[in-house]
Formats: sequence, structure tokens, C-alpha cells
Amino acid sequence: MRAAYASSTQPDAPLSALTVGDLPFDPPEGWVPVEVRASSLNQHDVWSLRGVGLPADRLPMILGCDAAGVTPAGDPVLVYPVVPDKADPRGYSLFSERFPGTLAERVAAPRENLIPIPDGVSFAEAACLPTAWLTAYHMLVTRGRAADAGAVLVQGAGGGVATAAVAIGVALGKRVYATSRDQAKRERATELGAVAVEPGARLPERVDVVIESVGEPTFDHSMKCAAPGARIVVCGATGGHLARVDLRRVFAMQLEILGSSMGTPAELAELLQMCATGRIRPVIDSEYPFDAIPDAFARLASGALFGKVVITH
Repeated sequence: MRAAYASSTQPDAPLSALTVGDLPFDPPEGWVPVEVRASSLNQHDVWSLRGVGLPADRLPMILGCDAAGVTPAGDPVLVYPVVPDKADPRGYSLFSERFPGTLAERVAAPRENLIPIPDGVSFAEAACLPTAWLTAYHMLVTRGRAADAGAVLVQGAGGGVATAAVAIGVALGKRVYATSRDQAKRERATELGAVAVEPGARLPERVDVVIESVGEPTFDHSMKCAAPGARIVVCGATGGHLARVDLRRVFAMQLEILGSSMGTPAELAELLQMCATGRIRPVIDSEYPFDAIPDAFARLASGALFGKVVITH
């Protein structure tokens, strides 16, 4: 079958490790094959091409964590991307880490990983949800306890998780502030219902939840914007992982700094229902046909995107 895969790992030139070609389809016993209709890209795919979490003995590895498609019975399903994995210190792995990913004509998954897609949600919209949108939902609702929050700060609007966090936060009725270095991205965040500000800018109020995926360049600002008892929820460090933390502010303001990664199948099903009822609509930056996957990866790596890059199969 046709697939997009890491044929090697290249730390300094990750896109040169991307190959589109034919690979065998050999699903584990008991897993359900899904004919992929749409998938989406994540920074995880670029890191895999760099060799982060993908050693040479697992190559070639089909890339991709996110997919929506059709079962052999004709049912439209969304693939939950987390697989229990005792060999991984996290206790789980994602598709494209130990098991073949979703950027292919077919992907196999445990039956319990298949979530029905409700009417009114397209394959392209559904394919945006499993990684970035699920991560944002889990950060806000579960780790950040957004139900107890009035205001939320999202650092680095434009990327998949941050853009999702803006949209979900607005849908939950929160006052959402969003930062971006790019004026056009700040305007897009405003269109989603956020108050957009430049990085490091003073906010009109302190916030109860901060969504952090940037890291070192923004973390001091995140802490200064946090209200007493606020939750700073961290899912990544795209701008650098060695942030300086003023511990005096942590204990004086009784702040919580929480790590977060992915979410649960129930949360993913809730996201699908929010889409079906029109409460949220996944933000799609661009769509590419499968034959143009190298162009899609170039768009992702450019940093110019706002929302998700979707592949139509």
C-alpha cells in the first residue's frame, strides 16, 4: 500500500528523511483495518523524522498519529491514537512510534480505539482531533480544571494545540487571551473569539489557566500572568525546554505547574460531539492530496500555519 514513512532519521534536515512509496500492510492479530479517508500532520511527525523517539531499528516507520476512515463494515470511525505499551516508560505509545502510523492507505488499530464519527462531522474535521485537539481539551478541562476558571491564557496561537485551545476555551465560555509574534495570527485568534496580545504583553487581568506549548521564551510571562492558585499546563516546549522558574512566585502565588499529554477516548468522543453540535469547528490551515504529502510537510515545517494541515486520501 502507499504510505508516507521515515526511511531514515535526519536531525538537521528532517524532511529529507521523508519517503512516499509502497510498504506492506501487516496488521497485528485482532486489530481492525481502517481505510483512511483523511489524516492530519503534527509536529510529532517532524520530530520522528529527526529521530526523536524513533530509533533506527524501527525504520522504515509509517508516520502519522491522526486518521479518520471507514471500517470493513462501512462504518465511519475516528482512530484514537494511544496504544497501551508496557515497553514504553509512559505506559503507552502513539501510532508511528512502535506501530505503523496513519499516513497510509490503511491503518490497523485495536477495536476499542475506533470511535464512531457522528453525522455532521467530515472526515477532514475528525482527522484534526486525535492529537492536537484532544491534547488541548485534556489540558483545559481535565488538567487545568477550566470549569473553575474565568480567564485562560494560550501562548503561541497558530500551532495545532494552541489554536485548538483558543477555540475550545471560547466554546467553554471562558475569557481567552492568546499570544503570537505574528500580527496575522493574532488577527486570526481574534476571529476565533480571543483577545490577542503580543508576547510578553501585560494582560487586563490575571488568568486561572495557562496553556503552555512554547516553553522557554514564554514561561516567565506565563507565570507573571497567573492568578493565585492558577494552573500552568505544559504539553510541549517548541521554543526551548530549559525555562527559568522563579520558585518564589510558585509558592507565594500557590501555582500549579502541570504536565499533560494526550487524553482519553471519552474526551475524544466528547470533542466529536462538540463538533457535531456546532460548538466547535476544527481550524484547518490547508488540505493536501496524498500525492502532495511532501508539500504538506513543508507547510508544517514552515511555521506559517494557523491550525491543522490535513491530508485527503
